[in-house]
Amino acid sequence: MDAFSDLNLFALVARHRNLAAAARELGVTPPAVSKRLAQLERRLGVRLMNRTTRRLSLTPEGELYLSNGSRILDELSELEQLVTSGRGEPTGLLRVNASFGFGRARIAPAISEFVARYPAMKIQLHLTDRPVGLKDEGFDLCIRFGEVPDARVNARLLLKNRRIVCAAPDYLERHGRPSVPHDLAHHACIVLRENESAYGTWHFSRGKRTETVKVDGALSSNDGGVVLQWALEGRGIVVRSQWEIAGHLARGALVSLLDDWSLPDANIHAIYLERNQLSAKLRTFMDFLGEWLRASDKQQDKPQVRRT
Repeated sequence: MDAFSDLNLFALVARHRNLAAAARELGVTPPAVSKRLAQLERRLGVRLMNRTTRRLSLTPEGELYLSNGSRILDELSELEQLVTSGRGEPTGLLRVNASFGFGRARIAPAISEFVARYPAMKIQLHLTDRPVGLKDEGFDLCIRFGEVPDARVNARLLLKNRRIVCAAPDYLERHGRPSVPHDLAHHACIVLRENESAYGTWHFSRGKRTETVKVDGALSSNDGGVVLQWALEGRGIVVRSQWEIAGHLARGALVSLLDDWSLPDANIHAIYLERNQLSAKLRTFMDFLGEWLRASDKQQDKPQVRRT
């Protein structure tokens, strides 16, 4: 059992590449983690990690230990799931990654309900401003928008979603509506600066026809919530996801524009590495998450009736 405990510890430190971060997750001190690693290396008779003041790196022996050890840990987890499957509920830990905006608005509430339904589960939600690597960062599941980025990973569609050009009625009353994509070049557009996408370039398609428009305006941000708030205040035209603005469209706070044109795909997928058989905990979580997101999306589409 000490060997499995050491292997778990090593995998955690290798994922963080930082003793302090691993220690925080374990609830112990960095010197305690360092001592355990030193004991492991003495027991094996090889150096597994090169230590510097800022970061850890794996030796060739450490890479071998991690790659084969991770497989053993996965098999052990699968064995535990198989043995406990008769309990009728999933158990164990899942590490989930999502973007800040969608993670806060949708994934965090879904996880809250999931652990209430399955109290034997533990979920670690890590929000980032850009996609991260599943294997390198040690996540079981990542939530992604648009096309699946890599053929080597598996993906499940959680929610159909599209990007929409929209503006507040107040802005349209003052500046008029664009009738074709290139009209946007003469409007105040609010631009989201994200990832490595070309700044201020919007791509449209209709059938076989495509148009690329370079837009501009006084306002831009790297935060989608800020961009949306400016649009609601009538500061310009914006592109946002359906999941985020469906309620605003239903209430009339925003108006959809250029509806006969399409923007790049924005469907929401769950990305995971396992190719053969999903673990019970991952399968149950993805089933729950897809149902929760679809139910939430339908609720957003309903116009709210004011009561006096």
